[in-house]
Amino acid sequence: MWHDALVRELDATDARILRALDDDPQATVVALSRTLGLARNTVQGRLRSLEERGVLAPPSARVRPPALGRPVLAYVTLTIAQGDIEEISAELSGVPEILEMYATTGDGDILAKVAARDPADLHRVTRRLLGCHSVVRTSTAMAVLELVPARTAPLLDDLAAGR
Repeated sequence: MWHDALVRELDATDARILRALDDDPQATVVALSRTLGLARNTVQGRLRSLEERGVLAPPSARVRPPALGRPVLAYVTLTIAQGDIEEISAELSGVPEILEMYATTGDGDILAKVAARDPADLHRVTRRLLGCHSVVRTSTAMAVLELVPARTAPLLDDLAAGR
């Protein structure tokens, strides 16, 4: 489930602003207001609201792991012993190779997206995960080809168009 602060839907104006930033991440508020035909104060207020609500991810989320020497991407499903999800989540958050992590339904309890240097390093990371408190078993699927990169632009386009 997404964080409650993010559940409030964006409107078409928010979507247009975010899509314009997607096209030009360096755009100033003045440039965005000109491009979109909106008042500068409107753009500035909307951006401030989006930032305060946590709608915008931190800039580091844009950095691709291969640029950090971690070209191997894998999805690790973790099965955990019954216990406190906050405790295991905090422990796993200390593993720098974990890029994203979700509590899930299905065969496992947690799905972690991890980045590694090579297959041997991926093995080291999964061994580290197995050493964490409450982790009983892992199952790893290594990504071999990115077919669709992480994106929200098509959803923003739909919202901006009123669909």
